[in-house]
Amino acid sequence: MAQTYKQIQKQIEQLQRQAETLRTSEIKGVVERIKVAIAHYGLTAAHLGLAAASPKSAGKRSAKASTQFSDGAGNSWSGRGPRPRWLREALAAGRSIEEFRSGATPKSSLALSMEMAQESASTKKSVKKKTKRAPSKVNYTDGAGNSWTGRGPKPGWLKAALDSGKTLQDFVKQA
Repeated sequence: MAQTYKQIQKQIEQLQRQAETLRTSEIKGVVERIKVAIAHYGLTAAHLGLAAASPKSAGKRSAKASTQFSDGAGNSWSGRGPRPRWLREALAAGRSIEEFRSGATPKSSLALSMEMAQESASTKKSVKKKTKRAPSKVNYTDGAGNSWTGRGPKPGWLKAALDSGKTLQDFVKQA
């Protein structure tokens, strides 16, 4: 006996209702098992990744900065850190940095020159000087001109001497 289109559609609707009923009952079982596991292990929303912000990341800034300069060919720069090569080359070729600024309104030449002067001054200031390390309080020497401050990996001469049975105390020279 051939079925009509309406009969098949009716069967589909009936099967969809059955499927939804089964899904609902399965969900209830899954949720119940999850609740038991949460109670057993004392899990919180943060453990499950459901908290708005975890305490570890609450005070941190976003590492990704928005693009402030781009050339339209896929190159971009946030304005932080050293200028990328593509921008340095374009500036050396005579282009203005304002041509690459994203979403900026045109500025007067006075404002541009003041901004560029501030940028060059800030790049000069941003060069950090190396801070001098405090001298080591202990210096290890072997009397043959080899020495080690105790910082970094042990040099070969010291490793060989220690392997032969000597101790670090044999090489101590107080600074």
